[in-house]
Amino acid sequence: MSEFPYQDKFDVIKKFPDRGIDQVEILAKLREIAKQEDAFWESGKCSGTIYSGDHSHYNFLNEVFGLFSHANALQRDMCPSATMFESEIIAMTLDLFNSSSIKDTVPGGLITSGGTSSIFHALYAYREYFSQVGKKSPFNIICPETAHPAFYKSAHILGLEVKKAPVDIKSAQVDTNWVEENIDQGTILVVGSACNYGYGVVDPIGDLSEIALAKNVSLHVDACLGGFILPFGQELGYQIENFDYRVPGVTSISSDTHKYGYSLKGTSVVTFRDKSVRNAQYFYDTDWSGGKYCSPSLEGSRSVGLLAATWAAMVKYGRNGYLEIARKIFSTAEQMIAVVKSYPELYIIGSPTFLFSFSSDDFDIYHVNDFMRQRGWRFNGQQYPNALHMAVTGPQTKPGIVEEFAKDLDDAIKYAKENKDKTPFSGAIYGGIPGGITIEADQFIKSVMQDMMDSYLEIRY
Repeated sequence: MSEFPYQDKFDVIKKFPDRGIDQVEILAKLREIAKQEDAFWESGKCSGTIYSGDHSHYNFLNEVFGLFSHANALQRDMCPSATMFESEIIAMTLDLFNSSSIKDTVPGGLITSGGTSSIFHALYAYREYFSQVGKKSPFNIICPETAHPAFYKSAHILGLEVKKAPVDIKSAQVDTNWVEENIDQGTILVVGSACNYGYGVVDPIGDLSEIALAKNVSLHVDACLGGFILPFGQELGYQIENFDYRVPGVTSISSDTHKYGYSLKGTSVVTFRDKSVRNAQYFYDTDWSGGKYCSPSLEGSRSVGLLAATWAAMVKYGRNGYLEIARKIFSTAEQMIAVVKSYPELYIIGSPTFLFSFSSDDFDIYHVNDFMRQRGWRFNGQQYPNALHMAVTGPQTKPGIVEEFAKDLDDAIKYAKENKDKTPFSGAIYGGIPGGITIEADQFIKSVMQDMMDSYLEIRY
């Protein structure tokens, strides 16, 4: 592909067109692009990203979305369906997380635009709630080093200090002793992951719960990735620690419906043990000249189409449907993990679930990545230690994918051994800096990232 996407096939639009383009021509162009891009993940070789992979399901959701795409969730008098969709999505999510265990408070939730937004709104709610009940700022939160960067971004925006808790390299779980020792008067929240993005490992939520209760702080579980599949893994008999409202110290959970909830991109749910915490971040403006205004979240206008599509995905599958999909995904992950473990040169990090990460002490694992990329595989690269992770989703459950993974990995290990004394190409992109990050390396990497993001947004004159 050329430097700017598709400029070798289509004219680049450099200014507002004087005349509109015929919709038949527009659709033909977009169908060609979509077909080319879908072929990448349809191979079953792409980690994460595409969670269902069922075009008939997407067609169903697109039809549902189209019925309500033009409607605004702000105008409930015009589209009360938004209240039905939103309320029932939250109710189903709370039920999935065993909210029946909550006895002394009234639980609640909020639908957001994605995992980062759910994490932001959780932190925003806690900041506002503790301010309102008279806790003295400045506030801080304690996150595992493996917690999603959205916590750091949200804390930066909200003016919260983040204490980064170390993680045991073998278990990939947070050091709970460190967490307990570093809670102070300003701590409002402890974070655990279920599961963490890097390694597919669930933090010791039970231990964090005991600490949170003893120290009188809140505990947020980031289940953005695992929230809609781990409960079904438990039901299937996999050894997955409880992470939901059955654990008494858990006060909120973020979970993405646009991942293993199999909805369209752009929806997530953050739930709270006590809805008064959620309500603390409601926004009101009662003396605006335009009238009285209120909003339950950062977003104002929202398409009802996304709410409808999320609702439709959940009720279409139901518990039994999600369970059967989870059965295939967990089974596939087991088989792929077994393939990795069959090689003494490789090792699995921690005790993963549906997502696994692997590395090597014999050679730089990015040699494996270099070779596998030639075979069409797209892993997520990690650092400290250099590792590759594979989030198993629907496309990997297709017949023959595990066998293809096994064959390609075997060839990749041979390649890695033959080239172990060379520097892997992808290591320069993904791998960690030997000896750890330095100020100079940090500045250089940020400049490269800035150039990359600039290229995404660049205008072609």
